Amino acid sequence: MPYPAANSLRRTLLRRLAAPLSLLALMSGLIAYWLAWQYTQHVVDRSLADLATAISRQIQIDGPNASVAVPPLAQAMFSDPVEELVYRISDGDREIAGDSNLPLQGTNVRRMHFAYVFETTHEGTTVRVAQVRVTQPTGNPIVVEVGQPVRHRFEIAAEFLVAIMMPLLLLLLAGWAIVWRVVNQQLNPLTDLADSLNRQTHTSLEPVDETYVPVEIRPLTGALNALLDRLKTALDAQRKFIADAAHQLRTPLTAVKLHAEQAATSRDPQHTLAAVRELRAAADRAVRLSNQLLSLARAEPGEQAARFVNLDLAALAFETGAEWVPRALAVHVDLGFQRLDDPSNDEPLMARGNPVLLHEVIANLLDNALKYVPPARYDGGRITVAVSRAMSDGMEFGEIIVEDNGPGVPANQQADLFKRFFRGDGQRDTGVDGGAGLGLAIVHDIMALHRGSVHYEDAPEGGARFIVRVPLLHTAQTPHTDDDARRQTKKKALHAPADL
Repeated sequence: MPYPAANSLRRTLLRRLAAPLSLLALMSGLIAYWLAWQYTQHVVDRSLADLATAISRQIQIDGPNASVAVPPLAQAMFSDPVEELVYRISDGDREIAGDSNLPLQGTNVRRMHFAYVFETTHEGTTVRVAQVRVTQPTGNPIVVEVGQPVRHRFEIAAEFLVAIMMPLLLLLLAGWAIVWRVVNQQLNPLTDLADSLNRQTHTSLEPVDETYVPVEIRPLTGALNALLDRLKTALDAQRKFIADAAHQLRTPLTAVKLHAEQAATSRDPQHTLAAVRELRAAADRAVRLSNQLLSLARAEPGEQAARFVNLDLAALAFETGAEWVPRALAVHVDLGFQRLDDPSNDEPLMARGNPVLLHEVIANLLDNALKYVPPARYDGGRITVAVSRAMSDGMEFGEIIVEDNGPGVPANQQADLFKRFFRGDGQRDTGVDGGAGLGLAIVHDIMALHRGSVHYEDAPEGGARFIVRVPLLHTAQTPHTDDDARRQTKKKALHAPADL
């Protein structure tokens, strides 16, 4: 359904409120005029009937002298030019007084006590006539008629209408003024909201104050505040990433430049070859740092949530570990896989997540283990990737455990282990290039994105033990696929720790 073009809310409200108000006033005026007309008809008809009845009673009182006494009385009663009254008194054979052309019958007849009231035409003018018959002892009854032009009652009705409509028009004007004021007052929060949003910049995305916002507009302001919060989070993440990248890339790039200058200016081939090796190592560090920074940017909240899919944590851990077998063999490290909850259990650990980021979690933990296991136990290094199902606070989690038999992490450094760019002092004495201190920070941020957790504990036999927990899906939400079946068949032979 197409929506109409944008229009002014103020004009729309004023039009939709003022127009019915004006129509209501018009209808009130018409009803008032109709009531005034009905009232005028009744009053004028009663007045004419009373005049005719008064003359008839005088005739009854005068008796035989009525033909002499009544005409002066009638002339005195009906001589007011403002009232425009006409009358006729006759006995059928002769005219006693008044206008002999006034008809004795008409239409729209109604009875009012002793009189009959009807409508007729007299001298081209529509008149309303009240007629009373006075019975005589002898002879014909005397007929008394009193008439008045109909236009006179229209004038009276118009006077009534003016008297009624003047207050009504004043009320209408007051209603228009009230509508104008109320509409403007109720739209002021929208103006204030627009001013508040116009004051926002990319550096100060403060939420809109909802203290004085009407309840009906709060869903809009709530949505705007949520949008501003998401935008602020995204901008903060962008600024943080830029600051981290600028800070961390400066050192390896400077090293690349220095080693390149040494290689270019050295005259000794041995010094040149050493400078080239250092140059390659510095370039490798810059590449690794760049990849870690990009992984850190991908792990920012909200960036990857739309790419979540159902995945098997056990299969993902197995496949990721298999990719690291060549590197483990190169440094004489035994890399194995184990299912802790039940070695014979091949049920998948289905969770909702981003497979690329969870792959990065396991890869970072394996990379961290491979860096420090060989110097501690050369030719005797061991790394185990284990998966298990666990319960915590009434929720079911899938655990991925990466355990090694290296030197572990000193107790005084474990609290800062997952902070960005943190490198323990003990790492500097190992002779190993420990990187920029971003690997575990990436793991922590990715797990926060998945509403999971990661924590460190000392391995029972010495070394480091990192435990990653991801919320599992319910069984009804995890249909098996052909790929799952193939993965389970591939894993079925790996019930106990073994080389991946």
